[in-house]
This record gives sequence, C-alpha cells and structure tokens, in this order.
Amino acid sequence: MKTKKSNKSALTEVDGVKQPDTTSKSSIQKIKLNRRKQPSAKEFITKILAGNITFLSKAITLIESTNNKHKIKASKIINACLKHANNSVRIGITGVPGVGKSTFIEAFGKHLTSLGKKVAVLAIDPSSSVNKGSILGDKTRMEELVKNQNVFIRPSPSGTSLGGVARKTRESIILCEAAGFDTILIETVGVGQSETVVHSMVDFFLLLKLAGAGDELQGIKRGIIEMADAIVINKADNNNKTAAKLAKAEFSRALHLFPQKESTWLPKVTTCSALHQVGIDSVWKIITDYLQLTKANGFFINKRAKQNEFWLLETINQHLLDHFYNNSNTKKNLNKELDKINNAKSSPFDAAERLLKGYFGVREC
Repeated sequence: MKTKKSNKSALTEVDGVKQPDTTSKSSIQKIKLNRRKQPSAKEFITKILAGNITFLSKAITLIESTNNKHKIKASKIINACLKHANNSVRIGITGVPGVGKSTFIEAFGKHLTSLGKKVAVLAIDPSSSVNKGSILGDKTRMEELVKNQNVFIRPSPSGTSLGGVARKTRESIILCEAAGFDTILIETVGVGQSETVVHSMVDFFLLLKLAGAGDELQGIKRGIIEMADAIVINKADNNNKTAAKLAKAEFSRALHLFPQKESTWLPKVTTCSALHQVGIDSVWKIITDYLQLTKANGFFINKRAKQNEFWLLETINQHLLDHFYNNSNTKKNLNKELDKINNAKSSPFDAAERLLKGYFGVREC
C-alpha cells in the first residue's frame, strides 16, 4: 500500500504569538493632536506678560520664522506687547572675535543680577553656511549665567541680514521687555557692519578691546570709535596689566580728538578682567552715569524716537527687497540678465533698469 507524501516542508514557518502594542492607539492619537495644536496669540501674550521663559523663547522663534501664518501670529504678539515694552536699558556689546565678549557678558550679567536686575542676553551668532544655524552657541560658553533664573539667553543665527545682525532682534527686545527683563544685552558678531545696526537699537554702546593688539592708534581712523559710549580694555590681568593701562591712556587721548557727541556725553575708557571679575562694577557705574545724564537732558527719549523712525524705514526697505526678489518676473529674468552681463552683452546698469521695468510693469522707471 502506497502512502501519500505530505506537501508540508520542514521549513514551513509557524505564526508566533502576536506581540501587544507598546503604545495604545488612543495615546498615539493624543500625541499627534498635541503636536498639531499650537498656542494661540492670546495665550502667548498672557504667558509672556507673566514672565514665562518657555513661551518667550517660542515667540522669538515665531518672529524669526518666514512662514506667513507665523508672521501674522508674531505681529499680533508684538503689537500687544508694545505697550509693556520700553522699560529697560538696552546695551550693545561688540569687539573682535577673541576679545572675550562671552566671558565679559557672563561676569557682567552676574553682577547685574546681584543688584536685583533681570537680564536678557540676545547673542547674535555667525550663521552656518550649511544649516543656517548658530555656530558659536553662546549658551554653552556662559555656563554659570545660563543657570540663573533672572537671566534669559537667546543665541540667534545672523542669517543673511545686514552685517550679520539677526533680522528680528529689535522685535525680540520688545518681547523681552514685556516679559519683565529690565536690562537687555545685545552681543554682536564683531565683524562687518553689525556694529552700525546694533548701535541703531541700543541706548548705550560698549566696545571691548584688547591691550597690545596693535590697534590703539588705528582706532582713531575707525568709525566704531565714534559710536562707542565706553571702551573697555578686557583681559587686564596677570602680565597684561601694564599693557592695559597704556592702552587705556592711548584710547583716552584718541577720544578727545573726536567732536562732542549730541548727547554731550564724553566717552569713558576703563579696564577690567572679566575672567577674574575685576572692574565689572566700574563698567556699570559708567553706564548709570550715562543714563542719568541723557535722561536729564532729554537725549535718551529723543534717541529712541529716532531709532523708531530708522526701523520704520529699514522695515519698508527690507519688505521692498523681499518683494522684488520674490517677484515672478524678477525670478524669470534675473539669470538671463546675469548671463548678458557675464558675456559682455549688457551693462549692470541697463540690466538693472530692465529688471525694474519688469517689476513695476511700466515702460520707464
């Protein structure tokens, strides 16, 4: 009798025990809903006015966004916070890379908080050419200050805006003031035209210098010296004390060659060691003297009014530029005009005129 061969193979897989889901479907749904749900402008405003740092950070991220919905919400937040702003002192701090800006700001910030101040640090970092993010990351270089509950540190990538200054820094100042910060420190990249732009949004402009860097007399030629309300020779410690004193004398003489400032303030020069926290109190004394003088003679209020006018025009200029380069005619014709210039078939001036005609939709500009 023949037996039937089984078709089953020894390699046949048998279904195992089904593993239970580690996360329930309802939990997954809740997570998705929470991700989609964004705080309303009203909630942002309420939280910022209450001094909520998390919402302040999120609001600054909103105003830095290029998303149209984010822009609309950010505008509502800024307008609501405006009446709670303008109650701080704004201090710009600049200096070449390596001068010790971060170390100085940490020491200065600690001194201010010891006096009961609430300090916001807006650090403008150079942008990475790859991911457009901040390179230096000031939070990592201010290890003690970042732990202080009365301090808010916000490093922002400079992007492509003028002089490496973050485009939305001015709006960030308004939000920080509305959140209750009474002293705003703005650190610049220290290169290009960033100093000029920061000078247009602060009350006091502080220039950090190094002794023996060979630019004591060179500084006379630089416009940066004209903008400075105080020059601080940093790293005046150990074997560098004598050189720091000499640099102080040189800069003091140089400042006397400049015409008197509209504020009638005579810029001061001092030395400090941010690393050893020596001379930091003297810097704050200079700033308070300046504020006392300029508030008494009306320059403080007048300067802020002029800054508002400047930023109105600057904002219009920026919007016009953005609109021009995003225009369909401009996008279509720009590369064509560049090719003509590169092939010597047109001059840059004629090319610009044709692009503008295309943008305005008229025969003549």
